[in-house]
Amino acid sequence: MEINVRFDGNKRVSAEFDGFTVMTDQPVSSGGDGSAPGPFDLFLASLATCAGYFMLAFMQKRDIGTEGAGVRLRTERDPQTHMVAKIVIELQLPPGFPKKYRDVVVRAVDQCTVKRHIIDPPAFAVTTQTA
Repeated sequence: MEINVRFDGNKRVSAEFDGFTVMTDQPVSSGGDGSAPGPFDLFLASLATCAGYFMLAFMQKRDIGTEGAGVRLRTERDPQTHMVAKIVIELQLPPGFPKKYRDVVVRAVDQCTVKRHIIDPPAFAVTTQTA
């Protein structure tokens, strides 16, 4: 995969890939315009929607209705480092969700590709190239 990034003025940065454009900005308190989510917010949204996809696929495969179902992601920050110290993913099960699948759906969501890349991170390389 290749993603191309461009600078759109002030603190706005966008990423283009596969025919999509993802816009980011910084909050006004950080000198941005607050016109789009920040990159870290998108990272967390990516984790939450990945968990949601795995939950949805699990439910669809078993013909379990999705009305009332969802995922809530919450973060807890370390007061000293201000870094996220804990991420809690809460699966909101719909009414009538079979008890026998409660632990199984958690294991299914644990297979989220984004989460697995955090647990077993890839190597990073930063290089330079003159335009």
